[in-house]
This record gives sequence, structure tokens and C-alpha cells, in this order.
Amino acid sequence: MKVISGVAQGDCTPWSPPDMSGPGTIDVATAVQYNRYLTPGKLEEIQQQAYKEAYATGFKRGKTEGYAAAVDEIRSKLGQLQQIMSTLEQPLQELDDHIEEQLVTLAITIARHLIRRELKTDPGQIVAVVREAVNALPLASRHVRIYLHPDDAVLIREALSLAATEGTWRIEEDPMVTRGGCKVLSENSHIDATVETRLSAVIAKMLGGERGQDSEQS
Repeated sequence: MKVISGVAQGDCTPWSPPDMSGPGTIDVATAVQYNRYLTPGKLEEIQQQAYKEAYATGFKRGKTEGYAAAVDEIRSKLGQLQQIMSTLEQPLQELDDHIEEQLVTLAITIARHLIRRELKTDPGQIVAVVREAVNALPLASRHVRIYLHPDDAVLIREALSLAATEGTWRIEEDPMVTRGGCKVLSENSHIDATVETRLSAVIAKMLGGERGQDSEQS
């Protein structure tokens, strides 16, 4: 045991442990004095604990912010993708419409040649077309005019007895009307039984049915 003399003792400051019974506050001077006696191992442990807590807090915050940023980026990419798909669909739709128009034109051209050939072998077909168009008129129609191709007009005059009803019926020759069709006009009605109109109606019905089936399947 070493005894310190009175002179040397005056240069020393006695140490007392901090009061731990208070409400949880420590005087700064006391804390500084207490910190002098912490071992390097204890300080390293405190630093590691503080680092872990700070890392956990930063990781959680970064994860939340990163998730929100990822969601925003995904939404932006989806919007761009939808815009690209819409742009791609537009030319396809225009192409489909163009192909449909070309098919209708081709079908009408083929039908014209077929009708001309059939009329040569069976001229009575134009008579059936005219009868059907006239029957579509309202009852008691007056001043009926039937527009036909000149070659078909000859067949109709020979096939139908128009002499008795000359005041009610009249045949009009029109080279613009395709053979195999006709137009019937009265005071209040107009029947378009031309080849083009009838064929377009058939094609529209067929295309409409196919589109309906496609929509049901999709």
C-alpha cells in the first residue's frame, strides 16, 4: 500500500461514482469524467452498437424509398409500353381496312364477269331481279321508272308485258348500271338493286359475322 503525502495529495482530485438514483439525467461534467474511465473495448462496443442501429435505420429508410422509386419507374415504363402498343395497332387497323376495301373491289369485279356470263346463258335472271326490286316498292306506287343496262332493258321489255301498264311503268336505259342489276324509282321510293349494292350488302354481312365471332372468341 502506497501512502501519498499531504503535498502530493493536494494535486489529486478524488473520484466518486455518478448518482444513478436520479430521474435519468447526468451532469455533463460528470459524464465527461465518467467517460475517462471507459475501457477501449467498451467504447468499441458502444460504437458498433450505434453503427448497427444507424445502419438498420438507414437500410429501412432506403428500402422504403427504393421501393417507391421502383414503383414509379415501373408505372412510367408501362405507360410508355402502352403508348408503343397503341402506335403499333393503328397501322395494323389501317392495313386491315385497306385490305377489306381491296377485297370488296375484287369481289365486285369478279361478280360482274360472272353475272355477264350467267346472263348470256340464262337471261331470265335479270327478270327475277327486277321483279324483286319492284315488289319492294310500297303498294299503289305510281310513276315507276326502272333503270337498266341497255342490253338488260331489251330482255325486260320482251319478258314483261308493259304495254297494258305503260302509264305506270317505264323502262329507262342507263349504261352506268352494271348488267344484272337495276334501280327502281317511284314518286316516294328508291330501290337500289344494282350488283354493287347487293354484293356490298352480302360482303358486309359476312364480315360482320366474322368480326362478331372473333370478338366472342377473344
